Amino acid sequence: MNRYRNIHTSPDGSLTIFLYGEIGDYCDIKSGNIVSELKSAENAGTRIDIRINSIGGDVYSGIAIFNALKGSPADIHIYIDGVAASMAAVIALCGKPVTMSKYARLMLHSVSGGCYGNKTELRRCIDEIQSLEDSLADMLAARLKTGKEEVKKTYFDESDHWLTAGEALSLGLVDGIYDADPVPEDSTPEQIYSIFNNRLEKPQNDKQMNLDEIKKRPRFKDCADDAAVLREIDTLEKAAEKVPGLETENHELKTKVEDYEAKAAAAEETERTSLLDAAEQDGRINAQTRPTFENILKRDMAEGKAALAALTPKRSVMEDIHRKTDGEGPWARRMKEIKGSLGK
Repeated sequence: MNRYRNIHTSPDGSLTIFLYGEIGDYCDIKSGNIVSELKSAENAGTRIDIRINSIGGDVYSGIAIFNALKGSPADIHIYIDGVAASMAAVIALCGKPVTMSKYARLMLHSVSGGCYGNKTELRRCIDEIQSLEDSLADMLAARLKTGKEEVKKTYFDESDHWLTAGEALSLGLVDGIYDADPVPEDSTPEQIYSIFNNRLEKPQNDKQMNLDEIKKRPRFKDCADDAAVLREIDTLEKAAEKVPGLETENHELKTKVEDYEAKAAAAEETERTSLLDAAEQDGRINAQTRPTFENILKRDMAEGKAALAALTPKRSVMEDIHRKTDGEGPWARRMKEIKGSLGK
């Protein structure tokens, strides 16, 4: 298994795992990756920091992560950097010490999902949602120091309960509040989520990492420190400026590369749109799940194609009947509204 991309090791050996993004097997936060990293770190006896900025996602994947964190003997500390919503909030409240950024938001709500089928299948879907809510309430009860029925009554009432760091602390949901890089005071939870995700995507200590690689080159083997490396780079840049025609050639090459990249991006966008349109047309995805699969395709086209191919097309007899008419009937429209996949 490839190492989970959002993981950093400090000089002292401690580990930081960033739960940034959506939770699920085809999303940013895969339970298998998280559990694997936890087990490796446990064997090494290192401290593990879990940093969260997530809107939630698949309940079953989240439960696997919750159990791995709760049952781990490692020294685990949880930090809510930006947003811990839905299943991500449940993970954050797994029982380990948890602190929250003064700008962060925590949100708890009912399980949401959907299905497609006959009355029995719809009832089974509702029963599954209710069973999941029962399990999640039981998981949260210990942290909230109350019974699971009280948890369900308070937080699983079909409303979204958004809490600031101060409110979460006063309710005993978190153990403390810490400072973080500020965000605008009027930021919405969605904006806070985007702000912190963008911060993670910026190179971590990029200058230092590049210099370490450069020092391995023969040209820089005698450089005693970073300042010496930078001076040597300045010398090379000045020498390059004196090479006739080099600047023009570099500009032409850069233009060609940019043109190629633009055409490749346009072709990829066309293919991505075609794949999503086809999947939505045959019922494998709907308007709600389309953005999730679009993000997967953007991140990894091969993985996205595999995820879409694994889905089963859904179409009812009534839809076939309405396909034979000039217009789309109300039953077919209603069936499209019902379609969905279970998630939180």
